[in-house]
Amino acid sequence: MNFTTVIGLEVHVQLATRTKLFSPAPVDSLGEPNTRVHAVDLGLPGVLPRLNQRAIELAVRAALALDGAVQPVSVFARKNYFYPDLPKGYQISQFERPYCVGGRVPIGDGRHCRLERIHLEEDAGKLVHTDAGTLVDLNRAGVPLIEIVSEPDLRAAEDAAAFLTNLREILRFAGVSDCDMELGSMRCDANISLMPVGATEYGTKVELKNLNSIKMVQRALEYEQRRQTAILAAGGAVAAETRGWLDERGESRPQRSKETAPDYRYFPDPDLPPLVLAESTIAAVRGELGELPAARRARFAAQYGLPEYDIGVLTQDRRLGDWFEAVVAAGAEPKAASNWIMTDVLGALREFRIELDELRIAPTGLAALLALLAQKALTAVAAKKVFAHMHQHGSDAAASMRALGLERIAEPETLQPLVEAAIAALPKAADDVRNGVEKPLDALKGHVMRATKGRADPAIVDRLLRDTIARS
Repeated sequence: MNFTTVIGLEVHVQLATRTKLFSPAPVDSLGEPNTRVHAVDLGLPGVLPRLNQRAIELAVRAALALDGAVQPVSVFARKNYFYPDLPKGYQISQFERPYCVGGRVPIGDGRHCRLERIHLEEDAGKLVHTDAGTLVDLNRAGVPLIEIVSEPDLRAAEDAAAFLTNLREILRFAGVSDCDMELGSMRCDANISLMPVGATEYGTKVELKNLNSIKMVQRALEYEQRRQTAILAAGGAVAAETRGWLDERGESRPQRSKETAPDYRYFPDPDLPPLVLAESTIAAVRGELGELPAARRARFAAQYGLPEYDIGVLTQDRRLGDWFEAVVAAGAEPKAASNWIMTDVLGALREFRIELDELRIAPTGLAALLALLAQKALTAVAAKKVFAHMHQHGSDAAASMRALGLERIAEPETLQPLVEAAIAALPKAADDVRNGVEKPLDALKGHVMRATKGRADPAIVDRLLRDTIARS
């Protein structure tokens, strides 16, 4: 029997705020355990939660970026369960009335996966398992999250990976979150079931947890698809359960039976009034949202005529695309600017492990360097050295070129003696060129370039070599 795979995702995304959802404690969960915790996070008697306005703005921004319908009134609820990392004994979330319904995420080839809802909630703490026992770190308790719940529209593990890749790109672009799965600011639980081909009723759902990367999500879903297929093909029944993914073993293991909504005893939080979002507030956030990845890709293709690969690199991050446009606005040719950003700029960020705003070269500085190249005041090799000098010293292109003594040598009278010296040093190469063999010409050019430390104009060197050899 053949089966159809049905996949739905629940993605938790940490909002890029400075403080927690209901307390003034900082959101940074790293560092010394239990040092970023407020009385509100602990649920101590007499304290009341106070909603973070910035978290609301970012949540609305996420909803608009994902084509969701922001609700004018939503309600916070208490999700009750007992766990050591939940000091209040309940999590403040949203249940029956979330702040956003609907939406969609592209998954490629013009297809989209619909969203059921997006809701706001606070994070729980973290359990640290040691040989001495299990320890509790509450630094993360109360960190603002949105939970993005997809419809069960995905039919393959690679579609789930595409969903997460595109979701991460959109939310990063919108400035909602850095969506770093390794650091936990984007976390995914995947629900998967199988049903016979042609059936209309979904099979028994299994939830997969401990998925710390997009590749891990895809591997786990592919494994679970095989596991469930084997069970059903043998006439067995799939258990409704939560399973943890063990990536080092390449398999999932049962954790607990699957909870349902009644298990959590949701009820409206008596300490929080309904969240009312005026249309003017939503409109203001929409006005700040700006251009999203798909629109920017289309514009870069039409406006700059860049290849698809270049566009993919330049639009992976809003800041990088903005930086590219600033270089072009300063006078650089778009393709040249793209090439240098993809190789030298991103290469420097990787080498020095810095962010774009820490690079000591401004977009106008790169444009000035590219202008020197276009004017043939620098060779391509020398320009690379000037770029490195500019970043190291924070100087402009012209100053770095002078400091390194790398002005291009293009005067024939200066290069002619060096050409003759190359021919004298490599007589066999010169003879081969004279006899119609082209390859040895590279060795002769290299001799001149080394003598000038890469400053000689390659086109002029080529012409002088050919003319001199032809005359001799």
